[in-house]
Amino acid sequence: MNITQLSANVLTKWVTEGQPFDTHAQLTSALRLLARWRSTVIANTYIARHGAVIMQGPFAGMKYVESATEGALIPRLIGSYENELHPYFERLTASGLDCVIDIGCAEGYYAVGLARLLPDVTVHAYDISRVAQAACRELANRNDVSGRVIIGERFEPDGFEAFKGKSCLVMVDTEGAELDILQPDLSPALAGMRIIVETHDMFTKGAMQTLIDRFETTHDIVRVDAKLKAVELPEWFRELAPLDHLLATWEWRSGPTPWLIMEPKTVSA
Repeated sequence: MNITQLSANVLTKWVTEGQPFDTHAQLTSALRLLARWRSTVIANTYIARHGAVIMQGPFAGMKYVESATEGALIPRLIGSYENELHPYFERLTASGLDCVIDIGCAEGYYAVGLARLLPDVTVHAYDISRVAQAACRELANRNDVSGRVIIGERFEPDGFEAFKGKSCLVMVDTEGAELDILQPDLSPALAGMRIIVETHDMFTKGAMQTLIDRFETTHDIVRVDAKLKAVELPEWFRELAPLDHLLATWEWRSGPTPWLIMEPKTVSA
């Protein structure tokens, strides 16, 4: 069932069951559902005009998917997705990497994007969803990097030891499981790795501070918060309302999910 059918079915059910839409939670749920539907319409329009190809940013020109396995599609297509991280990618990848470990890879935005960007690097992409694994594999094939994108399933917290001594960039976006995965007591090799992790205090209270406490002795840590986007949009957006401009860059977050950029105080060679 696509988002249009889902939105129509859910809203129809609410109305026929006499939902009054008179509480903050009910109105918020209805608004988010309609906003996701409109975001999907915009993404479909983009694909019809340009194809599923990323427009700008570090992954510009990457062939992409017609349906995301997690989150909003249109910000990825226009290249604004998580662009708060772009300066950090530029710095962290410029120092030379052997590999990228992408945990929670979804359909492969970062796994495949970084494989294209870094032709000498192998990307190890993990996701517990079989749908995501298949989508990531297909995306790697589309972009001719399948030989350097190794796809796995569940990543165990001691799994970083297999990469000990390598120059690694670790990316973690696991919707609340970051505390289970990033345990330096179980994987001492993390002390020498560059890490970008999205934190989810909305799921686990104090998750961000717990990670800071775990890594502050080995890493320099910077908090990065999501911001409103100021990016170039395709010419045809001039025909759309300003709300559509906003929805085109909305990443479907239901609350704050700050990133921690963690760089080793002494990088292992």
